[in-house]
Amino acid sequence: MSQILIRPIITEKMTAQGEKENRYGFVVARDSNKLQIRDAVKKQYGVEVDSVRTMIVRGKHRTRYTKTNILRGSSASYKKAIVTLKAGETIDLYSSI
Repeated sequence: MSQILIRPIITEKMTAQGEKENRYGFVVARDSNKLQIRDAVKKQYGVEVDSVRTMIVRGKHRTRYTKTNILRGSSASYKKAIVTLKAGETIDLYSSI
């Protein structure tokens, strides 16, 4: 299996959930399951994981109007995991930036 954790999701909503509810979001490999995600987070960040929720985010259809024609396409779909850590555990996502 290839790399499971692709990148963390750093948005205002996920940052607020990280501070208040100890939840962090990651874009993960499409064929990974919850147990593999739990083990990957534990191995990479050294924290204890309480629960993992996964969802597949569908790509959005995009239309762009130009002078000559209309361009249609879509953004890529991906799998997202919301990881809840046990009390007292934190992940510092901003140290690598």
